[in-house]
Amino acid sequence: MPIGGFVVNVVPEKKEEVLKAFGAFPELTVYGHDEKGHLIVVLDTESSEEMEKLVQRLLQIEGVLSFGLAYLHGEDEVEKIEAGEFKPKIRFHRFRPEDFS
Repeated sequence: MPIGGFVVNVVPEKKEEVLKAFGAFPELTVYGHDEKGHLIVVLDTESSEEMEKLVQRLLQIEGVLSFGLAYLHGEDEVEKIEAGEFKPKIRFHRFRPEDFS
């Protein structure tokens, strides 16, 4: 299960609404925020692909400006790749919201 730490930028006036919306996602934990609209969040998903899809969904929330990956731990996923149990889809293009529908 990869765990990713993100710095999320939101419209300061929408921060409380965004925090409330984030509460609907059990795989997301908010660890801090400030009055300027900076949030520190951690995502804990079953796979890196699920994390990518979740980030795209979260970016659709009104008031969310950006998600910046600060840390990614995927040791157990790497072990599955090395054992031949998992083959990640590697993409070399910009993601579009319809890629995650």
